[in-house]
Amino acid sequence: MKQSLFWLMALFLAFLTFPLLAQNAPSVQLAKVYEQQQPVNHYLVSEKYDGVRAIWDGKQLKTRKGNVIHAPHWFTAILPNRWLDGELWAGYNNFAFVSSLIRRKVPNHENWQQVNYLIFDAPAREQSFETRYQTYKKLIDELPTMHVKAVEQFHFKNKSELDSFYQDVLARGGEGVMLHEKHATHVNGRTAQILKYKPKFDAEAIVIAHLPGKGKYKGMMGAIKVRMPSGITFNIGTGFSDKQRETPPPIGSTITFQYQGKTKYGKPRFASFVRIREQL
Repeated sequence: MKQSLFWLMALFLAFLTFPLLAQNAPSVQLAKVYEQQQPVNHYLVSEKYDGVRAIWDGKQLKTRKGNVIHAPHWFTAILPNRWLDGELWAGYNNFAFVSSLIRRKVPNHENWQQVNYLIFDAPAREQSFETRYQTYKKLIDELPTMHVKAVEQFHFKNKSELDSFYQDVLARGGEGVMLHEKHATHVNGRTAQILKYKPKFDAEAIVIAHLPGKGKYKGMMGAIKVRMPSGITFNIGTGFSDKQRETPPPIGSTITFQYQGKTKYGKPRFASFVRIREQL
């Protein structure tokens, strides 16, 4: 009887503390696509940096999926004991460099000196984004370091002002902008409270191989390997229907694909299949 009461009391205490634990571990927010009909003046706008998402939980730096990033001690020692959300960024078109860096379990100190931690949120469930921005900007601006920076947020009155900023970002090599609803509180997962505004480009390539699918695509095509007129080869694994995976674009055919910018090696980023080009 005493043992049963002990376990009941333990479960009751766990129930009481669960909300507090949940508040200390906010989920990562993911953006939806800007459709250009939302009222611009409802948002704060910032540049979208092509870095690697990094969450500081007060003790460790992690990817958005929770994997530990083995950054040097000097890189994280200055960070405060609170949640921060941002990007590890090493300049334009250097996504691959940062991506390879964070996969190392033993940090390369020299290479990490090229990386900045750009903070764009300080998650707190009850605060609006506008308040969170004021919080993280003040917090980061007071840190005695140069490699941790607050991402600046701007307010625009109309679409014309937004597009002017957007074009300036693209002109200097940026990949787009982010719109964050001013009065939105932090929520779980993908949300329309955060929008990404990025260009999409079309290009053509020749199919040179079919790669087998895995999991639910086992027995079907998983991706196609293509070659661009420049000679650059890469794989495309998204944009296909199940029917197209069963009967993929023939080897030697020319396809149209969509992508969002290129790596410094000239490979399209986030390439997605659109259609087979008709032979006229």
